[in-house]
Amino acid sequence: MNGNESLTGVWHGLYSYPVFAEPVYFVASLIHSGASISGTIHEAEVGRNGAPLTLYAGVSGSVDRSSVDFAKTYDGTGGWSHTVMYSGLLDGDASEIEGTWTIRGVWSGRFLMIRSRLASEAKAREVFEKV
Repeated sequence: MNGNESLTGVWHGLYSYPVFAEPVYFVASLIHSGASISGTIHEAEVGRNGAPLTLYAGVSGSVDRSSVDFAKTYDGTGGWSHTVMYSGLLDGDASEIEGTWTIRGVWSGRFLMIRSRLASEAKAREVFEKV
């Protein structure tokens, strides 16, 4: 990643559990400022009663060259209010982040996030300036 590449934008991702379960799809909206990132994540999960459930979480973390680390804290929807730590590496063109997530003392797994180029800051500015 060059020093000027911003991670601000919409990212589509999957994370997997260390057991036989389908990977969970999520969408992250990130704001990158200096060495910090913040934002929100929403994801589809199965609730305790088996019904579909949309979960919401806040994101707060840091970026150091190609390392991206952040905490995802659920907002309490569906009884989910814990924090999950993510640690990943950014690829060379800043379009993917891949790494591991951890709930300390409980379990961990893999995750992958792919940037949505259609929702990039440059595209938003282009459309905004036309209006």
